[in-house]
Amino acid sequence: MLMMRETDTSEHRTGCENAGTRGLHNSNLKQGSAFAKSAGRFAVRTAAGLILAFLLSVNTPFGVLADTISDLEQQLGQKEQEKDLTEDALQDTRENLDDLKTAQSGLKGQLNSLNTKLTEVSDNLADLEVKLEIKNRDIDEAEGLLQEAIATEKAQYEAMKARIRFMYESGEQTYMELLFSSETLAGFLNRADYIEKLEAYDRRMLEEFKATRVLVEETRARLESEKADLESLKQAAAAEQAKVQGLVTQTSVEVKKYAGAISQTEEEAEAYEAMIARQESDIAALRKMIAEEKEKSRLAARSTWRDISDIQFAEGDRYLLANLIYCEAGNQPYEGQVGVGAVVINRVRSAVYPDTVVGVIYQNRQFSPVASGRLALALAENRASAACYQAADAAMQGQTTVGNCVYFRTPIPGLTGIQIGGHIFY
Repeated sequence: MLMMRETDTSEHRTGCENAGTRGLHNSNLKQGSAFAKSAGRFAVRTAAGLILAFLLSVNTPFGVLADTISDLEQQLGQKEQEKDLTEDALQDTRENLDDLKTAQSGLKGQLNSLNTKLTEVSDNLADLEVKLEIKNRDIDEAEGLLQEAIATEKAQYEAMKARIRFMYESGEQTYMELLFSSETLAGFLNRADYIEKLEAYDRRMLEEFKATRVLVEETRARLESEKADLESLKQAAAAEQAKVQGLVTQTSVEVKKYAGAISQTEEEAEAYEAMIARQESDIAALRKMIAEEKEKSRLAARSTWRDISDIQFAEGDRYLLANLIYCEAGNQPYEGQVGVGAVVINRVRSAVYPDTVVGVIYQNRQFSPVASGRLALALAENRASAACYQAADAAMQGQTTVGNCVYFRTPIPGLTGIQIGGHIFY
């Protein structure tokens, strides 16, 4: 059933919403604002904080009291709009999640390529180090051969010098004695040939040792050059390894960042899904309430109505009705005050509603001053004016300015009925 409007002549007028409805409305405004801000920027890390704050700000439980069927329908429209906004935000979040996963997948591909490249560079560096080690051994071996060749050359040179020195120091006599000491001509010729060959051998060996030394020196120089080339390649490979390692580290950090952003965005999507489920539940509950209220309205129109003369008013009904009129229409024209009283009496007359003034006014979720406590305050201080008492008397006598209407509220677009002051009766 639907609640009536609450007004006050000296303080303020609540309009068509009770305190709970206003709270929901404010929450909805915050929701719309948060959606407008977050929908345009789903940046990693900043969107998460905004969305979580938004989720907390709009997590208002359903169960707000409604004034009329139109109020319920208005709330339904708002809830459906909120659900549409939430679904849009969920769609944005899912698209953002897809983008994050695509970016992360690309980074993982780059990371795999970099790791492969790092393996290749590291293997190349290790191969160069092995080659350098071998080259150093070759250079050491060449250095040993060179020193040996130099020593051999020097020894040969010293031997040759010693023989020459002996020959010259001994003089020609010794040389001739060696030749002529031969007993035969053949022996003479053999000795002469030996001496000549010995001299030729010395010179030949000296030249060979010199050539060997030169070859070893050239080999060592070549090895040193090759070693320098390998050192350059090693330095380049080490630099490349450091570069690739840096890229691997950087890309790994980026992948982790995307993993964190994906986790946050998935949590946001789950929060939106949970919110949509709650909103769908609220919408279903509102639709059920609307259907029940409309059915009661149809039943009221078709039901049996008692004549005003058949109603037995209890002591205190006039006092109660006058103070309700004060709360609902204290600042309205007298005709509107009578209309509020007539709505109560029409319900008492209808078989659909309770058959007493007390039962109608205190029926659950019907008149907002009851729920807000304003009626209790008015009753405690008897705030009802003389006009309110006059309107209550008129209604209890069967007078009506609104026919058989059993609802009223502030005007909203599309609602038709009997308008008196700031209320529409229907």
